[in-house]
Amino acid sequence: MERPIIPIFYACDDNFVKYTVVSLHSMIKNASADYKYHVYILHTGISEPMMKKVFELSSDNFEISFEDVTDYLYSIADKLPIRDYYSKTTYYRLFIAEMFPQYDKAVYIDSDTVVEGDISELYLTDIKDAYVGACHEQAMVQVDEYGTYVEKVIGVSRHNFFNAGVLLINCDQFRMRFILDKFIQYLHTYNFVVTQDEDYLNLICKDHVYWLDQRWNTEIFGDIPYPIEEAKVLHYIMTSKPWHYHDCRHGDVFWKYAKETSVYEEILDVLNAYTDEERERDSVSCDRLLALAVEETNREDNYLNRVNKADRSQDRVAILKKIEEYERAGRFDEDVEDDPPGRVLMPEDIEYIRKSVAERLTTKFAYMMARRFVNSLIDEKKLIIKEIRGIEHFKALNSGAVITCNHFNAFDSFAIQLAYEAAEQPDRIFYRVIREGNYTSFPGFYGFLMRHCNTLPLSSNRKTLNKFTEAVTEILTDGHFILVYPEQSMWWNYRKPKPLKSGAFMFAAKNNVPVLPCFITMQDSDVMGEDGFAVQEYTIHVCAPIYPDEGVNYRQNTARMMEKNYEVWKNIYETEYGIPLTYTTEQTE
Repeated sequence: MERPIIPIFYACDDNFVKYTVVSLHSMIKNASADYKYHVYILHTGISEPMMKKVFELSSDNFEISFEDVTDYLYSIADKLPIRDYYSKTTYYRLFIAEMFPQYDKAVYIDSDTVVEGDISELYLTDIKDAYVGACHEQAMVQVDEYGTYVEKVIGVSRHNFFNAGVLLINCDQFRMRFILDKFIQYLHTYNFVVTQDEDYLNLICKDHVYWLDQRWNTEIFGDIPYPIEEAKVLHYIMTSKPWHYHDCRHGDVFWKYAKETSVYEEILDVLNAYTDEERERDSVSCDRLLALAVEETNREDNYLNRVNKADRSQDRVAILKKIEEYERAGRFDEDVEDDPPGRVLMPEDIEYIRKSVAERLTTKFAYMMARRFVNSLIDEKKLIIKEIRGIEHFKALNSGAVITCNHFNAFDSFAIQLAYEAAEQPDRIFYRVIREGNYTSFPGFYGFLMRHCNTLPLSSNRKTLNKFTEAVTEILTDGHFILVYPEQSMWWNYRKPKPLKSGAFMFAAKNNVPVLPCFITMQDSDVMGEDGFAVQEYTIHVCAPIYPDEGVNYRQNTARMMEKNYEVWKNIYETEYGIPLTYTTEQTE
């Protein structure tokens, strides 16, 4: 039986290929013999003697090819805005999917690496429909100036910025999503000067990254949170080169492999010839790069500021700035968008569940209209449900339940409605708790839905609130579902779970029914909304029900269920987005 072929790509020039030899040698020594590997070295001119030294590493398992990309670069020359990009080998990784259509995925790796793990393990990682599998860039996480740069200039969280030196490239997605064309388009739009092609890749792949175990790209930079012996790839980034510094951290790992290659003496000569002046130049270069990041952050015409001014709805930009302010101030339970002025809902204004025949007919008509509306949102890709996970938890409910969900969009209740329908609970009615003003004063079609689609408006009037509480008890006792937003506020496209209010959990505890925690995660789609922001793709996470404990009072159950719900949401957030849940809230004395 023929062994599967794993494609691996390097990109380098004649000066750097000797370090490729060391990296490739370390890879070969640690790779599984169960596979065949085809290593491609992308270049625009490597000398015959250096090629010969690389070919010496060939074996039955490892085939090596040199691929001159000059002709390909000329074929797209008219698309590139400046010729400087022709000579930057780091950009060659963007050409892999187009140049090698026979591959559905491929490994790309920088030459300043040592591979201590089995590279087939990396290749066999299922990254699903992500554009790339990658590891977090530690410079952005550990250095505030760099983190601020990527957030304020590129629009990517410092915790969601990847290092492009080790990539598992989903070639199918690169071709389907026209990643190379997008890159060229961005070249014409803005010249990123800090991490250059890495900036472009992060901008293009935002929200479409599969986060690999950090050990697959252990950058020799800052803090490393695990023993170096656990690293599967060591990456000597920036000026941390063992061939320039005798005291380079973990340089001994590099030299262990270098000594076993034909380029050892040549690399040793580089180390011994590297002068103090050159090392001082490295230090100055690092300082300049940091200063450049600060300068780009402060530029009024930086990329994100340009986009915000030119292409994005200014009210949405203002909302995002307001969210930043409210998070810093800890004002999590306040809306950032103003509801229409509302009047007080009086007891005589509403029958929560004992509706007349006319009212029931109106509800039926409202649901028919809502279904058409939701279908149109889906057809027009204004509402994109990527996946519903954990629907079995919804299906297994055999009693009434309080459903909780994060609140970030006026349409998010429709997403939970779709999960309810997927759970196939036709004998159970799905209710929504809404705000008073949304019921009494919301205008137009959406206001009609607010008033007639089994909504349960809260009220600032005590007697109406008593009526509401009685209705909640009856609904839950009869085995129906009530959707409550325990964050209280709606923040547009805000991904973090906000601190919770106790109301939803008190309803569940007092009526001895479970809470069904739902949390919706988002990623940018390829569809651009009318507001200039990418339409979000939603993944609905339906989690295991949280049941009240017998033998404790409802206050204790309320607190316990609320705490557990938050922990469930926090875990989903950190798992799905691959970053810790932190807030910018400023502590006050």
